[in-house]
Amino acid sequence: MAAKEIKSKETPLMKQYNEIKRKYPDACLLFRVGDFYETFGEDAVRASKILGIVLTKRGAGSETETALAGFPHHSLNTYLPKLVKAGLRVAICDQLEDPKMTKTIVKRGVTELVTPGVAMNDEVLHSKSNNFLASIYFGKKLLGISFLDVSTGEFLVAQGNEEYIDKLLQNFVPSEILIQKNNRNQFKEVFGEDFNTFYIEDWVFKEDYALETMMSHFQTNSLKGFGIEELQDGIIASGAILYYLSETQHNKIQHITNIQRIAEDAYVWMDRFTIRNLELYQSTAHNAVTLLDVIDKTLSPMGSRLLKRWLALPLKDCHKIRSRHEVVAYLKENQDVLKKIQHQIKQISDLERLISKVATGKISPREVIYLKESLDAIIPIKTLALESKQEAVRIIGDNLHACDLLRDKIKTTLNQDAPVSINKGNAIAKGIHQELDELRAIAFSGKEFLEAIEKRESERTGITSLKISFNNVFGYYIEVRNTHKDKVPTEWIRKQTLVNAERYITEELKEYESKILGAEDKIHQIETHLFEQLVNWIATYIKPVQLNANLVAQLDCLTSFAQLAIDNNYVCPVLDDSFELEIKEGRHPVIEKQLPVGVPYISNDVFLDRETQQLIMITGPNMSGKSAILRQTALIVLLAQMGSFVPAEAVRMGIVDKIFTRVGASDNISMGESTFMVEMNETASILNNISDRSLVLLDEIGRGTSTYDGISIAWAIAEFLHENPAQPKTLFATHYHELNEMSELLPRIQNYNVSVKELKDTVLFIRKLVKGGSAHSFGIHVAKMAGMPQMVIQKAQKLLKKLEKDHSSDVLNGIKSTKDEMQLSIFNLDDPLLEEIREDILNLDINTLTPVEALMKLNELKRMLLKK
Repeated sequence: MAAKEIKSKETPLMKQYNEIKRKYPDACLLFRVGDFYETFGEDAVRASKILGIVLTKRGAGSETETALAGFPHHSLNTYLPKLVKAGLRVAICDQLEDPKMTKTIVKRGVTELVTPGVAMNDEVLHSKSNNFLASIYFGKKLLGISFLDVSTGEFLVAQGNEEYIDKLLQNFVPSEILIQKNNRNQFKEVFGEDFNTFYIEDWVFKEDYALETMMSHFQTNSLKGFGIEELQDGIIASGAILYYLSETQHNKIQHITNIQRIAEDAYVWMDRFTIRNLELYQSTAHNAVTLLDVIDKTLSPMGSRLLKRWLALPLKDCHKIRSRHEVVAYLKENQDVLKKIQHQIKQISDLERLISKVATGKISPREVIYLKESLDAIIPIKTLALESKQEAVRIIGDNLHACDLLRDKIKTTLNQDAPVSINKGNAIAKGIHQELDELRAIAFSGKEFLEAIEKRESERTGITSLKISFNNVFGYYIEVRNTHKDKVPTEWIRKQTLVNAERYITEELKEYESKILGAEDKIHQIETHLFEQLVNWIATYIKPVQLNANLVAQLDCLTSFAQLAIDNNYVCPVLDDSFELEIKEGRHPVIEKQLPVGVPYISNDVFLDRETQQLIMITGPNMSGKSAILRQTALIVLLAQMGSFVPAEAVRMGIVDKIFTRVGASDNISMGESTFMVEMNETASILNNISDRSLVLLDEIGRGTSTYDGISIAWAIAEFLHENPAQPKTLFATHYHELNEMSELLPRIQNYNVSVKELKDTVLFIRKLVKGGSAHSFGIHVAKMAGMPQMVIQKAQKLLKKLEKDHSSDVLNGIKSTKDEMQLSIFNLDDPLLEEIREDILNLDINTLTPVEALMKLNELKRMLLKK
């Protein structure tokens, strides 16, 4: 009974609201009522907290009481970004008809659903970063993943194992991820809970549905042209993204003209620990400077976004890398050309996002002018590039599209100072539409027209103080002072009597008024129609403009590298086919920028190969700069393979295909893992994935556990890397100076230390890498420098002397003896069976043995032992 009563008390407006809300239960519904967007119920409670607006009640005290919070409709661009950045999906419900034209309740409907990953609003988007929507499909063996930036039209797809997908999520940092409802828990287990996720019905993630959706969007009969037809899991993820766009009322998406495969084998592999450890583009530390902050000298939003992509995906193709280096060298040597190109790039707005707004019909007249000006600025770049002596620059110049017709059409159709909104009027230029020009003459030459009437009637009647004015009650009128009342002609109609005057209207004024008021409405209609026509026509140029945006972005990144090389004295690295890495006087690109003015960065040499110096064991105290040397080696390799010059005097290197780092103690305690467990996880991931072109950087392995444990683990890991057939180039920093003994036992391990100068009661850090191990640790010196109380320092020194005396040789003797044991025990016994096995193993030709034969042989040896 009570439910029925409430139902009957529901107002028509609330009934309409509830029907629309039922279709969008998980979105915050902004419901247009007159000049306001209102939110109700739980939406109102959330919105009021996020936006800091007043929460009131509708129908306070009644059974249908509901929370209410709203803001003026013209403030949408202020409030919408705040809601989306807070992770909400926002459904914008507008009035679909003019309230004046209906006697019943106004028709309303959702015109757009804005989500963290699907936004075209400039206030939500960040110009230097992509705003990716991702979709993940959990296939039988692999995972499919797709990324789409609706604001630029970039559509990317890949598939791989969990580790690869995790790396891509770290690289592309999507604002929102779509997942099949069934895989909710699986996603959280594998990727954690830091992402904005949205769950979609399972039927969307079906191969035939995805293929149909994709082919229908791209208007093709197959996906072969995009080179992605084998990526079945990736295609399913991509189909789900297109489905989601249609569900969020984004149906005008012809700017999504292409889908690209992220080719796993084309880029340097870095796992998520490495991306985080090297602080490439994000850092856990507050206010930390990342590598991207230092190297980004781009001048356009497109360039800035592309540079981030290049940093996330450094190249492995020597030819492509050299091509970038050649352009940078050319620009560095021809700084007049560089300056001219930079000057032009500065004039270019965000072409990618502007042309996307054209496709979605959300572009303003002023933005169309920006589009034209940006295309104008490309012409001098095209000319400069075509005149270049450098082939790669000439190719860019050749491919840039002049868009002459497009620029000309915008120039002739729109006024140069076109308004922010078409509703403001005066967007369309003179001479485009005859009727529009005539109507404007009526609407805007009104002043002269009225003055002419005023003058004529004043002379005709002899009323010198006659005045024509306008008010909202009865429009245009003639005001006559009482002193001239007797001169008023009979055909004038009296409308109002004031204390000192009377107001009249005439047929002529009424006619003129309806003409003027009609003209303004008609002007608006014609301007809107002409602008829509122009936008639809511009949409036929989506592909050439997108191509221009991409070429300008590439050129912007290369000019950024040239500027970086000039400003910071970077050199061109020499790439060859060897497995070597030779850095002369290398510097850390970020740290050198942080040093106080006048303080030089202490540069260092590093040489690694697979024959003589495969693993460098770096000892030295904390704070001496071991980590900096490790990080700078990785960053120099990364910069080189991005196509940039590098901070060094000279660099010669073979291509690196994987970079692994285990630097610093990045705790994962929030997920219930200790520092040591995290360290072991990360190190295990490295040891299981190394290749012959890998660069491995290990810092302080084993420090999360007891000294003996730590030394044993570090020793075993170093030995594994040395003995591994891939022989990866490795820098191994440790404060366990006991590990220096390894170089005596293993030929490709060389000892280096970061030198320090011991003074009477302190230590001076020289930060230079020199050959040879360091004799002891300097932890107590560092404690003293930190201001530790004198008594603590003295006690520590006493204990250290005692421990060194008692235990120094124990650990190493233990490790050495186990090594000898392992090598000798099996052959020490006077046993004919073991002698037979020994003969068997010695006679094996390992070089010709296949993996299957090796397993069979192992099985045979095992059986021999079991018989015994």
